[in-house]
Amino acid sequence: MKFVALAAALSLMAASAAAAQPAGDAPRWSLAIHGGAGVIERSSLTPEQDAAYRAALQKALEAGSAVLESGGAALDAVQAAIQVMEDDPLFNAGRGAVFTAAGRNELDAAVMNGPDLTAGAVAGLTTTRHPIAAARAVMERSPHVMLIGAGADAFAASQGLEQVEPAWFFTQRRWDQLIRALTEQGAALPPLPPAGAPGSPIGGLASTQPAPPLDEKKFGTVGAVALDAQGRLAAGTSTGGMTAKRWGRVGDVPIIGAGTYASNADGCAVSATGSGEYFIRSTVARDICRRTAEGASVQAAAEAEIAEVGAIGGDGGVIVMGRDGAVAFALNTSGMYRGQAGAGRPARVAIYADEGR
Repeated sequence: MKFVALAAALSLMAASAAAAQPAGDAPRWSLAIHGGAGVIERSSLTPEQDAAYRAALQKALEAGSAVLESGGAALDAVQAAIQVMEDDPLFNAGRGAVFTAAGRNELDAAVMNGPDLTAGAVAGLTTTRHPIAAARAVMERSPHVMLIGAGADAFAASQGLEQVEPAWFFTQRRWDQLIRALTEQGAALPPLPPAGAPGSPIGGLASTQPAPPLDEKKFGTVGAVALDAQGRLAAGTSTGGMTAKRWGRVGDVPIIGAGTYASNADGCAVSATGSGEYFIRSTVARDICRRTAEGASVQAAAEAEIAEVGAIGGDGGVIVMGRDGAVAFALNTSGMYRGQAGAGRPARVAIYADEGR
């Protein structure tokens, strides 16, 4: 079965990282990230595109690792890594997010703190530069867990989080994907969004990037899980959702327990990427932590849950962090942009499912 082969390859990648740590010595800190799973074939990316993705993942790892190496909190590391990817148009989060059928970028994010199970989430943001920062603000500075739409942006602005013109998130590649999808559906095409304020021209940043092919079939959601030197776990996820989504659709990312979850008591932190409706129905992130609480390793828990998602028709993957710093990757697609780093071991990034063999 395809999933079994993928799981074996990912187990080897996780095991090789663990082997770099002295036996019996738990890492002082550990970090894992993802930039989306999906149909990612070697033949579909040029060497320049492949290198661009790996460099972007490395940059995000470095941002999170710098926090943890200096003794910082897992929450800070998760936010730092994700914000790097939210600003990178290679991913479907923040700048470079996909468009709704109405021609808008509507952004979702969530964050969770493992020691006390506090959590924050936002959905449908259109003007907040870093949705993951907004999710954390909801967690720490409001009595709520989730805010949506204009209210969420207004709250973020009231907390001093950077606001931008909607044109900030525009990239030509994502716009072209939308037009292609709507044309194939025979749906009406929205007008091109306004360019916004001077100095932020539409597509300006995207033109400097080696853009992936227009027909790429991947979920570009980004996420991070971390363990800090104090033993605290945290998880965060950020996304633009799915191309041509309608009716205010919200996926699994901001649903605590579906796309994002962290619990020190259960011994795991999870960030997911994939076909959100299936991950919601399977309560993927919470179920993985239930499995670890019952004694499963993070790798076994991740693999079992993704197998159940696949059984009902869902595609995607997860990254999981254990209380001992063990990292797990599991997916039922041909690739997932991912990386890991930890105290005393080198950072590693990967794209294809069979890397690690």
